[in-house]
Amino acid sequence: MKNKKFRIFSIVLGILLLLFLSINFGLNLWLRNNLPGYIKKNSEYIITYKTLDVELETGNIFATGITINNQNPDRTDKVGLQGRIDTLSVSRLGIFDLIFNKSVSTDNLTLKNPRLNINLPKPIDEKTGKKANPVQFKNINISRGNIQIFRHSKQKLLSVKDLTLMVQNLQMTEKSLGDQLPIAFEKYHLTGNNFFFRPDDLYAFTAESISTENGQMNVKKFAVVPLLSYQNFLKYFPEKRNLFDVKAAEMSFKDFIIKDNKWSLSNAKFDNLEITVFTTPVKPKEKKRSFTSELNLGNVLLNNAKIKILKPGDNPLFVAENLTMQISHLQMNDETAKGNIPFKYENFDIKGKNISFVSGHENVKVAHLSVQPKSADFQNISVKPTTVNADKTSLNLTANQLSFQINDWQFINNKLKLNVQNILVDQLNGTVRTANNSKKKKPTFEGIQFPLKVKNVVLKNSNVVVDRKNQPLVFKDLNANFQNIEMNAQTIKETIPFKTGNYNLTTRDFNYKTKFYNLTASLLKLNKSSVQISNFAVKPTVSREQFIRMIPAEKDLYDITVSKISANGKWDLISENQYLNLGNVALNNVNANVFRSKIPKDDLTEKPMYSELLRSIKFPLFIDNLDITNSLLVYEEDTKKSDGPGKLIFSDFNMNVKNLNSAKMAGKSTQIPISVNCRFMNASPMNIKWSFDTANTTDAFVISGNIADLPASRINPFIEPYLKIQATGLISDLIFDFKGTKQGIRGTLKMVHQNLKVSILKPTGEKNKLLSAMANVFVKSDSGNYPASVEVEGVERDKTKSFFNMLWRGIEQGLKKTLIGKNAPKTEQSIKNTVGNTKSALEQNNIELKETKAEVKEKLNTVNGKVQEKKEALKQKGFKNLFKKNSSSH
Repeated sequence: MKNKKFRIFSIVLGILLLLFLSINFGLNLWLRNNLPGYIKKNSEYIITYKTLDVELETGNIFATGITINNQNPDRTDKVGLQGRIDTLSVSRLGIFDLIFNKSVSTDNLTLKNPRLNINLPKPIDEKTGKKANPVQFKNINISRGNIQIFRHSKQKLLSVKDLTLMVQNLQMTEKSLGDQLPIAFEKYHLTGNNFFFRPDDLYAFTAESISTENGQMNVKKFAVVPLLSYQNFLKYFPEKRNLFDVKAAEMSFKDFIIKDNKWSLSNAKFDNLEITVFTTPVKPKEKKRSFTSELNLGNVLLNNAKIKILKPGDNPLFVAENLTMQISHLQMNDETAKGNIPFKYENFDIKGKNISFVSGHENVKVAHLSVQPKSADFQNISVKPTTVNADKTSLNLTANQLSFQINDWQFINNKLKLNVQNILVDQLNGTVRTANNSKKKKPTFEGIQFPLKVKNVVLKNSNVVVDRKNQPLVFKDLNANFQNIEMNAQTIKETIPFKTGNYNLTTRDFNYKTKFYNLTASLLKLNKSSVQISNFAVKPTVSREQFIRMIPAEKDLYDITVSKISANGKWDLISENQYLNLGNVALNNVNANVFRSKIPKDDLTEKPMYSELLRSIKFPLFIDNLDITNSLLVYEEDTKKSDGPGKLIFSDFNMNVKNLNSAKMAGKSTQIPISVNCRFMNASPMNIKWSFDTANTTDAFVISGNIADLPASRINPFIEPYLKIQATGLISDLIFDFKGTKQGIRGTLKMVHQNLKVSILKPTGEKNKLLSAMANVFVKSDSGNYPASVEVEGVERDKTKSFFNMLWRGIEQGLKKTLIGKNAPKTEQSIKNTVGNTKSALEQNNIELKETKAEVKEKLNTVNGKVQEKKEALKQKGFKNLFKKNSSSH
């Protein structure tokens, strides 16, 4: 029974095997004879071949001498194939899909020496949802192939010659109407020449040769070529930001994968890379796509790279040569291309030479640079102006080194967020010319993410000139350190748009030139709590004669030197909350010359009192103690009639001022006491006590003082040049005690003097004895031992004059009352009248003398005329011979 069943099973199995073999043989026989016709009848292709072997059970196909062509080359909804293949091997062909779905799908495709043109079908129609039937090759092997792939529009997408290719998981269908890549693959092995790939209408990727070995790809003469000229790029892509042109002599990388419009690779190396970026003037509201693919690069090395960024008009914006760049995890896509930096990275190390950057009106050049994410070092830097515009600040600077240590920096919404640990600037030299336009637009700092912080800034061994309106401010041998600098939304509203913590600054041979003066100092040291200045000087840049011609109204001309100035305290003159709070200010060995000419017209503007002047300072100011010591003050004044300037001298000058204030610092006294002691006219001790209250709006003050043992001759240098008066005698003591307001002055004055006389001078400088004698008749030459004080009253202030004019007029009234008496004004007028009458009498006598001389001269002329007439008459009466005889005898 068992044997019978086995025989029956064997017979059935044999029949089935024979049937399968017969069907397979018949199918192969049928395919050899009928497959081309069937394919032609039921597909879009015309295929011929020399040999064909089909394994029905596996779907494997092996064919040789194949040719393939399209029946309808104009169709765009099917894959188009045209060309020749020497050998074709297909494994696991989906015969059912081929026959009934008219699509090609296979696990493995092997082509030897293919020469093919492939036309891809039209992308998915997003409106109808209809899909083009794809060609699906899961794995493909090609040897010695020449392949060209075209889009449905006949535009070349990809071409390569001498291709040897092994690709796993290859897909070759366009997924949408967008810019997605029409191919994708994972693993590959590739060699080929004359590579061309055009992913979109803007760029083409080309290479002379491509080869792979052990997963390492090497590409010779790689390029990303723009397909449009710059003008056409502006025309057809008006909202794109940049146009790229890239060339590399050689590049290599590993693990190259294209999938879902993404390119990824690792260990990329580019030799002699040249990148040119053409920028556009268009600033769209929303930045559009400038790069349609996505690049994910592991580690990237750019060796001897050159980068050039061009502004509209083909002018360089940025140029870098000999760049070596190592970047890890570089990523570039549409989003990153919109940003200030068109890629993302994890780490980088950049070294380069001959870097240049052109801003709006400056050209910045760097000989060497080294940049990492947390540090940067620039060597041999220069900043030169490209244009000259008086309304814009321009820089003409060089620096030996500029280096940074950075805690954090990044762009957030196209704004720079920056936190810097250290900045070092070494040997900064040159000139900064500030804008002359007082109405210049204040910067908005829109590109900065606040707060911007800098921990420490060091400036070393520098020489800088800051020039505004041809008034240069010169810092030589400048060294400075600034700490905790911060720029925020509040500080940018100020004149100086940042605040700072501790700082110190030292400079030598400081120089500042203004219209009339040159300010210098041999040493200037400044920090947050103290100031020291050595050999400070304010020197006129013009002569006195030039100064007089240049000023529209009378004005003081100063010539000042100070051996040393020092101050300590706290201040902030930069922020909105300005203040100045000093403990001690000292000026030692001041030598000040003040010259005023009365030749220009009077300055009739109202002069504020000193208390009002201090009160007008807009910020809190307080100086506990101000000392001026061992100094010399000289005041000179001339008039149109003076023979040289009159001179007042205050030598051995010492002044102390306490509580100098602007009446705006809470809790501080507003009363200012001032004391002065000196030697007046290099001879007599002089002491002054003066005080006023800045908070008192009446500008009330008290001032008192005395001058002792003053020889009257000492004041001659002041009164002689333009009053033509000399004085002799001795003023033993001059004491005054005044009070006043901005309305006027009053008080008492007392003078002790002996043998005081005056001499009135002729224009020739000789003493006019008559006028001098008459003047001394009215002057009290001796005051006696105990003279009484005289009252000074009714002295009104001339608001167009200074405080000291009012003080002098008070002293003048007291002197008149002391020297002439209580009726001083009347007596003074009588002296003037007497002197005037005397002058008139002398002038009348002179006129009469001139008239007498004229009469005598006239009579002599009459006599001479009569004598001449007599001589003529004798000649006419015959005395000629007598005259001849006498002539010959002589």
